[in-house]
Amino acid sequence: MLENNLTLTLQIKFRLNKRRDYKVILDKMLDVLKHEGVVAIATQGEEGPHLANTWNSYVQVTPDDRLLIPAGSMNTTEKNVEKNNQVLITLGSREVEGFHGPGTGFLVKGNAKFVTDGSDFELIKSKFPWARAALEVKVISAKQTL
Repeated sequence: MLENNLTLTLQIKFRLNKRRDYKVILDKMLDVLKHEGVVAIATQGEEGPHLANTWNSYVQVTPDDRLLIPAGSMNTTEKNVEKNNQVLITLGSREVEGFHGPGTGFLVKGNAKFVTDGSDFELIKSKFPWARAALEVKVISAKQTL
C-alpha cells in the first residue's frame, strides 16, 4: 500500500511540458544529475546480468524524456541491448535531499539502443570526444528510492 501511495505521489509530481501532458523524469532526478555520482546501467545477457558504470555528469537529458549516455566501451552492454533492450539504471547523489535526509537516488527503467550517427550522437560526441557511440535510453519510469 505504501509503495502504491508513493508511486501515485510521484506520478502527481511529474513536470508539465507544453509538448506533452507529463514528464517521466522528475525535477528531483534532474537535480541529482547536476551533482556528481555513480550511475549503474544493468542489462541482461546470455551469461546473466551485466553492470556498466558511468558518471551523473555524463548523462544528458532530452526534452522528450530520453537519456543520452556516452559510450567509450560498453561493448558487453551493447551486445546485451541488441538482444534485450530493457535496461535498469540507478543514479544518486548525497548532495540532494531525500525522503529521510541528505542523499537520494532513483531507479530508472527504460528501453535502450546504441546510436552512432545523427543529431543525438553528434551532441554526445561534441561534449565527449572520446565517445564511440551514445547509449540512448527511452525512460519508461523513474522512481525515487531514497
